[in-house]
Amino acid sequence: MVDVGEKPATRRDAVARGSIRMSREALKLVRSGRVKKGDPLQAARLAGIMAAKQTSALIPLCHPLPLSSVHVELTANAHGYDIEARVSTTAQTGVEMEALTAVAVAALTVYDMVKAVDKGMVIGDVRLMLKTGGKSGEYRRREGRERQDGQEGQDTRDGTKKQRSRAGKK
Repeated sequence: MVDVGEKPATRRDAVARGSIRMSREALKLVRSGRVKKGDPLQAARLAGIMAAKQTSALIPLCHPLPLSSVHVELTANAHGYDIEARVSTTAQTGVEMEALTAVAVAALTVYDMVKAVDKGMVIGDVRLMLKTGGKSGEYRRREGRERQDGQEGQDTRDGTKKQRSRAGKK
């Protein structure tokens, strides 16, 4: 583990997002409230919160943190659900992993509860959107910046964009 003992405890926040896509049949079932296992959206919210609280037990070398708040929301879209987790703490290290874990486990919970109807669901786009606090300051993802020519934008701490080539990388 990285030694954070000398770092000051400061307010730290993180927002992560992801999605789950499913068939029309599965979507109708979820939206009508007829899933045999119960309400996958409520179960996913609870699972995401619980996962954020257990991140250090799931991810090797991740520091256990005293979380002050965790919010997980699932929002309907045309093909499934968008998932967002907001996590806060006052600690010596950030809560990015907790937010990302909350999104991933919320999506997996929906999958588990609906898989009898649709095993082809796709979980994706799990990403950090915002991180505040700590020595490195604020990080904010700017969406829609990927390019088709093998170049990929990378956000920097000051909000500018630098380009990195993916050519030759495996």
